[in-house]
Parts: sequence; structure tokens; C-alpha cells
Amino acid sequence: MAVATPAVRVARLTGTRAARRRTSTDRIMRTVALSATIACVVPLAAVLFYVTIKGLAALNLDLLTKPSKAEGIGGGALSAILGSIQMVGLATLMAIPVGVLAGVYVSEFSSSRSARAIRFSADVLVGVPSILIGIFVFTFLVLPFKQYNAFAGSVALAVIMVPVIMRTTEEILKLVPGALREASLSLGIPTWRTVLSVTVRTGLPGILTGIMLAVARAAGETAPLLFTALGSRLVNVGNFAKPMDALPLFIYQNAREPYELQNEQAWGAAFLLLLFVLIVNVLVRARSAATRTQ
Repeated sequence: MAVATPAVRVARLTGTRAARRRTSTDRIMRTVALSATIACVVPLAAVLFYVTIKGLAALNLDLLTKPSKAEGIGGGALSAILGSIQMVGLATLMAIPVGVLAGVYVSEFSSSRSARAIRFSADVLVGVPSILIGIFVFTFLVLPFKQYNAFAGSVALAVIMVPVIMRTTEEILKLVPGALREASLSLGIPTWRTVLSVTVRTGLPGILTGIMLAVARAAGETAPLLFTALGSRLVNVGNFAKPMDALPLFIYQNAREPYELQNEQAWGAAFLLLLFVLIVNVLVRARSAATRTQ
């Protein structure tokens, strides 16, 4: 049996120590990563659990089917539910074409200098406090008409949504392989048709995800609506020239009241808002999955 030389023994010992150090470092980093994951997930789970428990206890048929009473006590959140659906829906219709086309332009057609300028502007707009956007829209769409109105609220929400959709669309289109574009162009297909039929279609699941994120953010905004739609205890369907209620406004107003019934309604409305965002996520993800299989 061969006897290991001193050099071989030192090499084995050094290798063993290095392996132990790598193992220890790996365990430490795994622990740190797991701790960071828990730190992210636990607050989210706590918020979801608490809102669900409190909201389910306050959820009833009156909350879903009755408008708020004029005196402010009792009634339901029907006007807020319908208002959120209308204003977020109109804001989405306004924001999707602008955001998607802006993202397509920056990704496919603009020069590097203009792309940097547009990208910087969108990033700044994403970081602007939503209350400033509300004041901006209030100045141009409320003050001149001396009337709070739901259209101004929809515009404010659309302004918030556009940069999110634009940046998401741009980043998703960058992930589309260039070979697909080249193959389409080599067949003599015009650039605009290549962008619409190949590039955008390939990145459609990611674009829908960006739209979903923008809708979820807009649905929970309160500050812009305080300066624009204002809120109303009357059911307003289709009249965007008048004030309109929304779930965030309903939550804000009822949570500030000293009456327990109104506080409970605020929790119920918070659960409805959470459920709305969840439904949007599920629908868009289902559409994205269907798109991938085509």
C-alpha cells in the first residue's frame, strides 16, 4: 500500500478545509436568503390574513347591494363598487394604448438618446407621489369646470398606469429573440407588421402581466381620487361628469368615522378591494397561460 507523501497530505488537508469553508459559507447564505424570504412573505401573509378575517366578518348582502345612506350610517358600498369598476375600467382603456405603444416605440423604433430620455421620464413619473398627480389633474380637469368629476379621476389613474405599462412592455420586448425579427423581415414582411405580429405577440404574456400590475395599483389609489372624483353616496352609473365613489374612498371615509358599523364596512370594502385585485391577477395569468399554449 502506497504511503502518502507530506505534500499529498497537505493538499488533502487544504482541500478538506476549503470544502468545509465552502459548505459553511453555503449554509450561511442559504440561511440569510431564507430569512430574507420570510421577511418578505410574512408581512404580506399577515396583511392578507388580517384583512380577510376582518373583511369576511363584515361582508353581507347589504354591503354589496345597497348604496350608502345620506346620513352616513348604515347602507352599503354599492356606489363604491360600481364607481371603482367604472373609473378603473376607463383608466385602463386610456392607459393601455398609450403605455403599450410607448413601450413599443422605445424598444423598436427610437434612437438610443431618445429612448434614454423617455425611459428616464417614465421612471420619474412612476416615482412621483400619486397625490401630486391628483393635484395636477385637479388643476386642469376640475378647476376649469368647477365640478369634481369621475372622468378626472379616471385620467389621474391612467397617468399612474401609463409609465408602469410602458416600462414593462419595453423590458418584455427586449427579451424577444432578435432572430424572430430577422426571420420575419427576411420574408419581406414590413417592420410595423413584424412588430405587431411577431414581437408584440411573442411578448404578450409579459405585457398582460404589466397591465395587471398597473390595474392593481390604480385600483388601490386614494389620494388622486380625493382631488378629482371626490366620492359620492349616490349610485352613479355612466355619468363621468359628476362625482363618483370608489372603494378606496369608501374605505378612507368610513375608517375615519367614530361609528363601529362604518368601521366594519371599511373592513368589508377592503376585503372586496383585495378580492378584486386577486381576480384580476387570476384572469390575466389564465389568459397568459392560454396565450403560451397557442
